[in-house]
Amino acid sequence: MSLKDALQHYLSVRDGIRDARFLVASRTPASFHGDSGISELWMEHERIEAGMECSGACDRSFLDPKIEIAERILGECSLCPWRCGVNRQMESGRCGVMGPRVASEFLHYGEEAPLVPSHTVFFSGCTMRCVFCQNWDISQNPSTGRHIEVDELAAIIEERRRMGAANVNFVGGDPTPALPYILRVLSVVSISLPVVWNSNMYMSTESVRLIMGAADLYLTDFKFGNSECAERLAGVHDYFEVVSRNHLMIAGEDMIIRHLVLPGHLECCTMPIISWVAENLGTDTVMNIMGQYRPLYRASAYPEINRPLYLEELEEARRWALREGLENII
Repeated sequence: MSLKDALQHYLSVRDGIRDARFLVASRTPASFHGDSGISELWMEHERIEAGMECSGACDRSFLDPKIEIAERILGECSLCPWRCGVNRQMESGRCGVMGPRVASEFLHYGEEAPLVPSHTVFFSGCTMRCVFCQNWDISQNPSTGRHIEVDELAAIIEERRRMGAANVNFVGGDPTPALPYILRVLSVVSISLPVVWNSNMYMSTESVRLIMGAADLYLTDFKFGNSECAERLAGVHDYFEVVSRNHLMIAGEDMIIRHLVLPGHLECCTMPIISWVAENLGTDTVMNIMGQYRPLYRASAYPEINRPLYLEELEEARRWALREGLENII
């Protein structure tokens, strides 16, 4: 399968051939009451996912139960695997995020070729604490940037599309702590453009289910091939189990998997990830094997990653991907 075939849905939305998923969701009838319990909201969500006909008043859209569920979760937060259980209207959890803050938004020309120019919206805060983070000034400082009202960001997204943006690209840090806000923004956007969910994928299953049906392409980070390296270098538990599960949940969707090759981590991380992707997601999966690692942020405290990546390591990673049969290596 070619790159064009692997990203067929995204490209058709980008080129105006079909509508973005969030717009389709905004036209898909839903029925629930404001006092519906969260289990009832999930039942309505599942009914729509299954393609069943709406019954009752049907005066809501598919985006509405997504927003309602996301905001209920925010009140006892379980958007990521930390499941802090805090009311993020009142206090922050592990990610440090209360009200979502946008560190920057602009037309980005440095993304993968099918995404350029990408309207990147960088959110402050993150669900992980990678010691080598290249965006640490954003990811580890959730108070940086500014809060943008929903209507204002929706208007900015529409204007960027008119300026030639191929998509809107929600990134960070990580966008997961801002998921309820992002869904609200999409409910106001009135023109079609692809939504790119640019995430580390360290998310709860609930968050994955809520963004599905609203995102058109998943631009994912798959960093570690085991949970031990992740715990030591990113401060998270059960990393491989969580991130591999979440990739399986979006199997069949358009995605580009990014893997940043870390110095000294070919056998423990890079090779296992590539092999897992080929076996579980298919050899036609689009994968960007990235060689731009630099020892930034706190990497100097970890000797094996306190150096640039050797060219030989990147070449070995790409040889392994070819050996495993990956067809769409960027």
